[in-house]
Amino acid sequence: MNNRLQDIQGFLRTMLRASIQAGDIALDLTAGRGRDTLFLAQLVGAEGRVHAFDVQEVALQETQRLLKEQQMAERVCLYHWDHGRLLEKVQDPVQAAMFNLGYLPGHSQKITTQAASTLAALEAVLQLLRQGGVIALTVYRGHPGGLEEAAAVEEFLSCLPRRKYSVLRGEYINQLPNAPYWILVQKNKGDTE
Repeated sequence: MNNRLQDIQGFLRTMLRASIQAGDIALDLTAGRGRDTLFLAQLVGAEGRVHAFDVQEVALQETQRLLKEQQMAERVCLYHWDHGRLLEKVQDPVQAAMFNLGYLPGHSQKITTQAASTLAALEAVLQLLRQGGVIALTVYRGHPGGLEEAAAVEEFLSCLPRRKYSVLRGEYINQLPNAPYWILVQKNKGDTE
């Protein structure tokens, strides 16, 4: 039996499937090994577009390889770029964005997402997010700087106006104290404030 409660990414993907349609534009703000980029490319279809960012060239190489293997490379624009500066590359309205905060598994834990850049990226995504659009974050806090980044992200998101955004957080209560958790942000429909 598959234990779905232990699959944070699977849960977030279920939520994103309900939000993204063929032809949409989506963002992967931490391309990593390319799994989320591939997932988004499958959802947006041939008419859609995914913009994927990473500061590590090795991450983009792994992502590019996976996309080519799955014949999805033409749906994705890859950027060796700080996600905090995404507005320099993307200006179109987006339906969804994904973040995996932390470090690239199997690589140096000295290269991690940083609170300042992540907050800048969140601010930019909120500017681009369409009504009904979703931001999905997986927050890893068990590495140096992870707790500080998590606290900064939560403080920022908790101040979003509740009439305009719904923000949810989910985590395990019977796991290690610094276990990963998720945050979902949806731009509410029908409120233009």
